Amino acid sequence: MLQRLNLLPLLAFIFCSCWTLHVVVSDPQTNLVSRFCNPYDVLKVSNTSMFDENRNATFQDIRKLISDQSKHFATAQQANGGNPVATLFQCRNYLSIADCVVCFDVAAMKILSSCTGGSPGGFVVYDGCYLRYDASSAFFGETTPSINSVKCGNQTDDGEAINAFDSTVEQVLTNLKTTTPTTTGFFAAMKMQVPNNNIGQTVYAFAQCIETISENVCLSCLNATYSNLHTCLPNSNGRAYTNACFMRYSTSSFFPDNQTTHIAPLSEQGSNEKRTIIIGVVVGGLAFVLILLTLLAWIKRPKRPERAVPRGDISGVSKLKGPVIFSYKELKFATKSFSAENKLGEGGFGTVYKGTLKNGKVVAVKKLILRQSNKKVEEEFESEVKLISNVHHRNLIRLLGCCSKGNERILIYEYMRNSSLDRFLFGRNRGSLNWRQRCDIILGTARGLAYLHEEFHVRIIHRDIKTNNILLDDDLQPRIADFGLTRLLPDEKSHLSTKFAGTLGYTAPEYAIHGQLSEKADIYSYGVVVLEMISGEQSNEIMTHGDFEGDFLLRKAWKLYERGMHIELVDETLDPNEYDVEEVEKMVEIGLLCTQASAELRPTMSEVIVLLQDKSLLENMRPTMPILIET
Repeated sequence: MLQRLNLLPLLAFIFCSCWTLHVVVSDPQTNLVSRFCNPYDVLKVSNTSMFDENRNATFQDIRKLISDQSKHFATAQQANGGNPVATLFQCRNYLSIADCVVCFDVAAMKILSSCTGGSPGGFVVYDGCYLRYDASSAFFGETTPSINSVKCGNQTDDGEAINAFDSTVEQVLTNLKTTTPTTTGFFAAMKMQVPNNNIGQTVYAFAQCIETISENVCLSCLNATYSNLHTCLPNSNGRAYTNACFMRYSTSSFFPDNQTTHIAPLSEQGSNEKRTIIIGVVVGGLAFVLILLTLLAWIKRPKRPERAVPRGDISGVSKLKGPVIFSYKELKFATKSFSAENKLGEGGFGTVYKGTLKNGKVVAVKKLILRQSNKKVEEEFESEVKLISNVHHRNLIRLLGCCSKGNERILIYEYMRNSSLDRFLFGRNRGSLNWRQRCDIILGTARGLAYLHEEFHVRIIHRDIKTNNILLDDDLQPRIADFGLTRLLPDEKSHLSTKFAGTLGYTAPEYAIHGQLSEKADIYSYGVVVLEMISGEQSNEIMTHGDFEGDFLLRKAWKLYERGMHIELVDETLDPNEYDVEEVEKMVEIGLLCTQASAELRPTMSEVIVLLQDKSLLENMRPTMPILIET
């Protein structure tokens, strides 16, 4: 049941960036490498129920450490009832915290479903993480490998280049295995160009050890993984796993540039020590002089009045990079004076125009409907736009810049040629999305919302998730639009109301009726979108025929679920050969889990991603009935 998932406390959305650098995308790397459960042992477990409770408590403690304290490594112990449990978790340090949490959830679920009946120990290894528990904490400092696995990638090109490639990999890995045991946190990453390589090939490598072992044990473990990785050469990538360490190399970048550990080649390290000291002294002296000069310049600078940073949801916004400022004249030219022929659409936030900048770049120009302008509104606009312009994720629309002229406020976004999702489901492009494309859109939208709720350094609640706020790029991948704008709306335009009028639509009942706002309101709206994606029917339209005449989509979905007739919800425009019954059932149940009446029972977006990617997780989960509001 859903309570099993809730063993793992819900994370509070926060790690800055899912490594929002150009080479890394959100990916929890939940490909299973190895798993094992110890057989039941009465000498270790006298009370299986108490042992399982203690194990689940350690899982809960570890998940909280990961999400609340942004940790990639954590341990926890419980010993209630004389049935002790020790648990250790490690996530690859190049993953975002949100991805680490997802990987932990997958690992925990795998153990919970596999190691039942008081099994006094077990572990699971994924590409992205490692989770182990036992009746004793002795394994925290264990030196005997209980896991020894290697995975190799594709073969590199034949020829003389192989020797140079092999040599570069060996040098990088040698540097890493020597350096990692001496670093804080026992992890290091580096990259090195392959010499005399016509295609400019680079080797990227990473190593880490669990933090509860000694430096010598870490070095010994990495020597073993180093030897294992040798069997992968000259393949383009390889990964080696043991219970105490992990090592990986690849010709594709898999960690952010700012995580790279700069290591001089070993042959140079000893000979350069004296020169390093001399250079350090010289550089230190120059730095001191520069600091003095800077301090003098700062003291003599003309004083400027300070400007207060607004408080509230956007605290800390002054540390962010500001958006590009466009001139009104430039935007007027780009949109042909905001002409009707360039108008793309109109909604609660304002009117959107297609614009072509002087450099030929096509953009979407949104003229906002704002409250009457005053100093407070101007400050809110400036802070909110600065916040939004720093949100970067492949499933979110990118804010390129802004413009202020008089009482007018204008935002400039990426242009999406395929427009919004509602046109593909209910409009002129109805029936053009196949089942796989719909599943990709459902997953991509979940990832975008998970970033807003759990990865950006400020939690952003969208408040208006619906199909016409999900745009599609050239590859039909989803991009969520209009996030972060609700605070800028005039009061009469905001959909927040103490009275719910009309159909349930996309709005969560606790938000529509009582004004109770949390990220669970977005999750409810997302669940409605999932049901619309499956059915091709709009949530706010009344059924006019058949067994569901007079019902809305949510009621129809619930009735079909109760009867075990999930498949009847599928859009009639889809080819039945494109999907199977089990996948449809999973998608319908995820939509209903998200639209449960109790906000507390709804999963988080990171948990939704886990559910979407793992077929086994829904086996013991049952949604409860949503609130079905009549007009």
